[in-house]
Amino acid sequence: MTQRAARGGAVATLSLCFAVALLEGLDLQSVGVAAPRMAREFGLSVAQMGLAFSAGTFGLLPGAMLGGRLADRIGRKRILILSACLFGLLSIATALVSSFGMLVFVRVLTGVGLGGALPNLIALSSEAVQQKSRNTAVSVMYCGIPFGGVIASIVGILSMGDTEWRHIFYVGGAGPLILVPLLLAFLPESTAFQRASHGMNAAPAPIGEVLFGANRGLSTLQIWISYFCTLIVLYFLLNWLPSLMAARGLARAEVGYVQIFFNIGGGLGALFIGMLMDRLRGGVVVAGMYVGIIASLAALSIAPGFAALTVSAFCAGMFVIGGQSVLYALSAAFYPTAMRGTGVGAAVAVGRVGSVVGPLAAGQLLAMGRSSSTVIGASIPVTLIAAAAALLLIRRPRAVD
Repeated sequence: MTQRAARGGAVATLSLCFAVALLEGLDLQSVGVAAPRMAREFGLSVAQMGLAFSAGTFGLLPGAMLGGRLADRIGRKRILILSACLFGLLSIATALVSSFGMLVFVRVLTGVGLGGALPNLIALSSEAVQQKSRNTAVSVMYCGIPFGGVIASIVGILSMGDTEWRHIFYVGGAGPLILVPLLLAFLPESTAFQRASHGMNAAPAPIGEVLFGANRGLSTLQIWISYFCTLIVLYFLLNWLPSLMAARGLARAEVGYVQIFFNIGGGLGALFIGMLMDRLRGGVVVAGMYVGIIASLAALSIAPGFAALTVSAFCAGMFVIGGQSVLYALSAAFYPTAMRGTGVGAAVAVGRVGSVVGPLAAGQLLAMGRSSSTVIGASIPVTLIAAAAALLLIRRPRAVD
């Protein structure tokens, strides 16, 4: 393959993966945006809202594990397309539910599709470029998720009725289905994967060997801890930020703007922190990233008004979402190409446990009468644990492709 063709393939891969991530971000944050109106229609308590938030993220766990494993067997492109079809159809199904039980069931299944997509987005993006540019490539893809959240927030602001919430799921479901023909026509399969697997028929290594063989055991555990703890914080904010801001006395439009700036900060943070990881010492960047997370969470918990909350949310998005994009790129670096889907899928799956725990724990704290400031502040100790695991991970040897 010529250098020009390789560059064209990388651009096509990153562009299409960004588009899928954009739609995934729209779906992930749709429930948070629609939650107040859904709660009124179905008569949901705070604890039930927490369960509705966690339903989709619970489905992400088996979806990520299965999607990553199948990607190492039959290819990244095929599993990504199947996942996009699944979460597109089930997002539309979300708009058709008529009870709380149906809502939870459909959101779990939607999460399976979303979970299957993410390990393949990470693998395709990291394998489309040279090793020295992997952090930047994964960050370019991943910034689509917070920018998808911006779209969800804008749709929420433009919907002025108190009972209108289904349209956001129609939009989020139609997008992936429209994108599937483009993926079929223009998304190239990873050439690195094809070389490593000698085609599509090679059986992947046993899961235990992938995760813990060749001195990868400690790296795997550190990746899992950093994912788990960081995603507790991220998904707590993704799901509960609108409701927490409303509890602070903000009008609905102001809540939407806070959510928009949180996601804009996340997209910019993913891009800039990822590029810094390819240019500076990883330990310095990761340490600064977690200091930024703690500082922004503290600011968000004490910010006195709309302007201060908006700035704090922007910074929180920049460091929390940007930080998670760095962790996704790091996980890809610790597993060889032939087993990258399995390794990254397992890490994403373990992290999804954190994404379930975060919204549920916040819901329980709020149900106990804790203030929004207390709930946000409770995220800081979890962040310290994530920082310690990530800083130790940086010192570990990378995989040799």
